Amino acid sequence: MNKRQALFAAALATVCVAGTAQAADSDKEKCFGIAKAGQNDCASVMGTHSCAGQAKKDMDPTEWKYVAKGTCAKAGGTTAMPKGGK
Repeated sequence: MNKRQALFAAALATVCVAGTAQAADSDKEKCFGIAKAGQNDCASVMGTHSCAGQAKKDMDPTEWKYVAKGTCAKAGGTTAMPKGGK
């Protein structure tokens, strides 16, 4: 990894962490199984990737998005972390 790639990776990680902290402070909850490919909010709970926008397939139960509290089930997801999640 060259210096430019390392800086880019660090910047993405910072954005991911900042977005997670901001969303966690509001009236939102993690909703598993509703994210479309490339539209997840942060790291996979199975550790397959470490940042937002890296989901490989639609509706993967290990990927999540923040949604308004109480709306996850209506969107077809679950707030329960999948078995084996970290």
